[in-house]
Amino acid sequence: MREKLTCYIIDDEHLAQEILEEYIAKVPFLELKGSFMSPLEASSQLKKDNPDLLFLDINMPDLDGLNFIPMLHPRPLIILTTAYDQYALQAFELNVKDYLVKPFSFERFYKGVLRLFQEQSSKQQPSETAVEPAYINEQEYLFLKVGHRIQKIATSDICFIQGMKDYLQIRTAKEKILTLTSFAKLEEHLPAHNFARVHKSYMVAIDKIDHIEKNRIWIADQIVPISGTYSDRFFRKLKGL
Repeated sequence: MREKLTCYIIDDEHLAQEILEEYIAKVPFLELKGSFMSPLEASSQLKKDNPDLLFLDINMPDLDGLNFIPMLHPRPLIILTTAYDQYALQAFELNVKDYLVKPFSFERFYKGVLRLFQEQSSKQQPSETAVEPAYINEQEYLFLKVGHRIQKIATSDICFIQGMKDYLQIRTAKEKILTLTSFAKLEEHLPAHNFARVHKSYMVAIDKIDHIEKNRIWIADQIVPISGTYSDRFFRKLKGL
C-alpha cells in the first residue's frame, strides 16, 4: 500500500497557505514538499519533482489556477481551494479531484484527501481487497453536472437512484435530477453505510425505506424492485445495521 502522497500548495494568500500547511501536517499520508505564491513561481519546481498532489487556488495574479491546470505536464492530482463556488463547472470539466470552498474545516479537508489516498493505493494493488471503514467515503453533499450547470445535492435528501441508460435519475422527496454519470462513480461519494444497490438499475437510501414486502421496497409512494443478483448482499447489510 502506498505510504504517502507528496504535495505542493499554490496560493497567493499567506493565511490560506498557513491553514493548508497546518492541515497537511496533521495527516500522516501527506508529505508537503513546498508552498508557492503563484503558478509561475511553482512551475519549474513542479516539473522537477513531479508531485502526486497539488492544492491550487483559482484567483491569483498573472495566471489563475484554472488556466494553469492544462499547462501541467505531467499533471498531478488537483484539489482546488477557493473562496468562490462559481467555478465548479469548469473544475468538473478539468477533472479536478475535489473542490474545497474556503473557509473549509479540517474534517472536510481530511475526507477529501483520505478518499483520494485510498483511490491511489487501490490502483497500485488491484489484486488486493481493501478493507475500509464503513463511513470512509461519507459526504454531506454532492456536486453533479445537470445539463449546463453544476447542482449541489445533499446526500441526506436522496431517496433512491434509478439508472436510465447513460444517465442516473436521482429522486428526492421534492424533485427528480438527471445527471450524466454512472453508479460506480456516484458510489465513490455516497455514504456507504446508508446506500445500497438493490438492482442493476436501482440504488436506495436505507433510511428512506418505509417497508419491504417480498422483493419490493416502498419509499413513500414509490416502489423499487430488488433483483436476485443484489438480494443477499442487501439483506445482509440490513441485518448488520
